[in-house]
Amino acid sequence: MIAMSDNVQIRKDVPSGTIVLNRPNRRNALSRETVQALRTALEDFQQERAVRCVILTGTGDTFSAGADLQQIKETAEGTDANLQWQTDTEEFQDLIEYMLRYPKPIIASVNGPAIGSGLALLLASDVVVASKKASVKMPETQLGLVSGLSAPLLAFRIGTGRASYLMLTAQAMNSDRSAEMGLFHEVVPHDFVWARAQEIAVQISRGVRHSHHLTKHMLNETLGESLFTFLTIGSAHTATARTSEEATEGVNAFLEKRAPNWPE
Repeated sequence: MIAMSDNVQIRKDVPSGTIVLNRPNRRNALSRETVQALRTALEDFQQERAVRCVILTGTGDTFSAGADLQQIKETAEGTDANLQWQTDTEEFQDLIEYMLRYPKPIIASVNGPAIGSGLALLLASDVVVASKKASVKMPETQLGLVSGLSAPLLAFRIGTGRASYLMLTAQAMNSDRSAEMGLFHEVVPHDFVWARAQEIAVQISRGVRHSHHLTKHMLNETLGESLFTFLTIGSAHTATARTSEEATEGVNAFLEKRAPNWPE
């Protein structure tokens, strides 16, 4: 295992390369440094000809808890918060679009809960293998935030009806329910989730590189021709929501482990 940064590790097991979110003490929350390290790791594996697929997973018991709320709080208390939030959301949007346009298949090996922006990483992947311990949740509406980048991806993958249910109820969906909704392609015993992803990588590697690239282009950029426009709109909504009083109270309440006191 090679550390790309304090937050991300990589490993090569031909025909796959694995990227591991490595912030177990923060449930693999996506700080701006983590987002940048993910982009760098993907760029490095793109140059590795022997790597035919990329597996994305997390360390510990969580795939990713989503946006780093502690960093959002710290940004709110600093200067130029609005500019920083705009930069942060644009860089996450850039990562998601890079994954959708990535020439090699990306397999999400979901080892635990995928929450908020963590779910966006799963949705930007091409194949999703999940542990029986995995789940999904979109809690943003209960925090005064907006899941602007996850929303278009959810609608693209499973339809607007199911997306609205997930986003407005903020209910957690276990592995079986997530598979039923089309978020997970396979559910396997927890100890075998990466091994199954590797088996799929081997199966994919029997295909042709150029065909994989064109297939992804057809699915994500031709059939999904409006997706990138919606991601840009969603990015703006995400950044704007972070400036509200409700977001400040929701994030603080979550971090302080108390019920929010919403402004009138």
